[in-house]
Amino acid sequence: MSIRRTDPARFEVVKNALYAAAEEMKIVLAKTAYSPLLKVAGDYSCGIFDVHGNMVAQGPDLPIHLGSMPDAVRAVVRAFPDVAPGDVFIHNDPYEGGSHLPDVNVVAPAFHDGRLLGFGCVRAHWPDIGSATPGSYGAVTEVYGEGLRLPPIRLYRDGKPDPSVEAIIFANVRTPTERLGDLRAQVAANWRAAQRLSELATKYGTDTLLAIMQEVLDYSEAMMRAALRALPDGEAVFTDVFDGDGVIAIGETEDATFTVKLRIVKQGDTITADFAGSDPAVAGPMNAPLTVTASGVFCALKMIADPKSLIPPNSGCWRPVTVTAPPGSVVNAQHPSPVVYANHEMSHRVADMVMAAMYAITPHTVMAGSQGTSAVITFGGTDYRTGDRFVSYESVKGGFGARPVKDGINAVASTVSNMSNTPIEILEMSFPLRVEDYSLIPDSGGAGQYRGGLGVRRVWRVLENQAHAAVCCERTVTPPFGLAGGEAGAPARLTLKPPQGNARKLTSKGGFLAPAGSLVVVEAPGSGGYGPPSARDRAALAEDLLDGYVTETAARRIYGGGG
Repeated sequence: MSIRRTDPARFEVVKNALYAAAEEMKIVLAKTAYSPLLKVAGDYSCGIFDVHGNMVAQGPDLPIHLGSMPDAVRAVVRAFPDVAPGDVFIHNDPYEGGSHLPDVNVVAPAFHDGRLLGFGCVRAHWPDIGSATPGSYGAVTEVYGEGLRLPPIRLYRDGKPDPSVEAIIFANVRTPTERLGDLRAQVAANWRAAQRLSELATKYGTDTLLAIMQEVLDYSEAMMRAALRALPDGEAVFTDVFDGDGVIAIGETEDATFTVKLRIVKQGDTITADFAGSDPAVAGPMNAPLTVTASGVFCALKMIADPKSLIPPNSGCWRPVTVTAPPGSVVNAQHPSPVVYANHEMSHRVADMVMAAMYAITPHTVMAGSQGTSAVITFGGTDYRTGDRFVSYESVKGGFGARPVKDGINAVASTVSNMSNTPIEILEMSFPLRVEDYSLIPDSGGAGQYRGGLGVRRVWRVLENQAHAAVCCERTVTPPFGLAGGEAGAPARLTLKPPQGNARKLTSKGGFLAPAGSLVVVEAPGSGGYGPPSARDRAALAEDLLDGYVTETAARRIYGGGG
C-alpha cells in the first residue's frame, strides 16, 4: 500500500468529486431510462474505474454489485487493449465478471488529451434478456437457456452505435423499444462520467488525477484495515439450508434443499471467508459465480466493520478480505451452470450467513437474519390496452433484521439490495396488472427484545389476458434466524388463486401461467428478532399492538401480555 503524497485538501476535493460524478451518473440514468425498474425502483449501479478496471467510486447504489462490477470492467480491459475515444462496450457474461444475464454492463472509457483516465460502468437490470420465459426467470439447467449472453463486445465506435450489434440484441428481447431506451440511458450516464473525469484532468492535471485515483483506493484500504483491527480476532462456522433450485427431480414432488457452509477467520487487519464444504453445483439457476458470493460477504462485512458508512466502498476497501470456494460448488459456479436466481438470492443469504458467523466473534455489531431474498416476480404477455408485448419485473420488500440496540425495519430492501418499492400507480399505468393488496404482515417480524422488521403481502390481479409469470424466492423453508434469544421471522409464502377453482401453493422458484382474473400473492419474509422477548420494553410492545405490528394473541403467547 503506497503512502499518500497529494496535498490533503486537494485529495479530499478530488475524492469527493469522483464520488459526486458516480452519483451524477445515477441521476442521468434515472431521468432518461424507460423501464419502471430503472426509473423508479433503481435496480442498477454506477461506478468510476481506473485504467486497470479497479472500482474507484460507486454511487449510492446496490451492494450486490460490489464484488463483480470490477471484474466486469477488467474483462473489457483484457478484451480491448486498444480502447479509443467514443468507444462503448457491452457485456453480461456471468463467467466474464457479470452476475446474471439480465444485469447488462455498459462500459465506456474516459480520455483527456489522448490519455486514458479510466472507465465508467453502469450495470442495469433489463426486465427481459430473452429465454423461453418472459422476464428471463425460468428454471433452466444450463446458462444457454437463460437468454442472450454477450461476451465483452464493442457497441459504439467513434461515438456511434454499431447497428449490427444492436440488431442482434434487440432481436432477442421481448420489449426492444424499452430495452433501447434503457441502453441509451446507460450510455448517457457513462458519457457523463467521462465528461467529469476530463474536467478534473483539465483542472488538476492528468498525472495528478490518476495519482489521486490510486490514493483513493489506498485510503479505503487503510480505513478498512483499521476498522477490522478494532474487531476481535476469532474463527467461526455457520451452515445454512437453502430452499432449492427450482428444478424438481424426476419422481419427486418437492424441490430439494441444498447446503452452504461458511468459515470465517478474522485475524488482525484481515479476514477470510471460506466456503469449503458447500454443496456441489445444483441443476437449476441457484449457482453463484464467486464474485456474486463475494458481494454478499463484502456487504455484510462493511455493515459490521463500518456501521456509519465512513469508508468509501471501492476495490481498495476489499483488499483485506479474501473469499474462497471450491470451483464447481454452488457458490463458485463454473460454465455452463445456470445462475439467474443466484445473483440476488445467494448474495442475500450469504450476507445473512456472514452476520450469523460473525455473531460468535463480535456479537454486538451484527444483526439478526433479514428477509434473505429479493422475492422476485415477473409477468409477461400481451397488453390488452395496446396490443404490445409487456414484461414486468418486481422485487418485493421484506423485513430488515433486528439489531443489538434497536428494532428491525419493516418493508425495505435489506443488506445487498438498495432498491425502492415500485409505486402501485406506476405499475398499473405501465402494465395490465392491478395491485389489490399491499400491506404489512402482522407478527412476521421475529419476537425479541428488539423486534424483527415485518414482511409484506403484495397481491396482483392479472387483467384481461393470461400472463406468463415466474417467481424466485428464498426463505420459504428456513425462516430468517433470530440472535441472542430472539425468535425467527416468518417465512415467505407464494400462492396462485385462479378465478375458478382452489388456490394453490407455488414453488419458491420457476414459471407458471396466471389466467386472466387470477390473483398472485407474494408474502415476503419478515426478519429475525434480537435478544429474548421477555426483555422487550412494555411501552414498545404497547406501541407494536397499537400499530398492528403484533397481534394480541401473539403478544400474550410470546411476550406474556399485552403491555
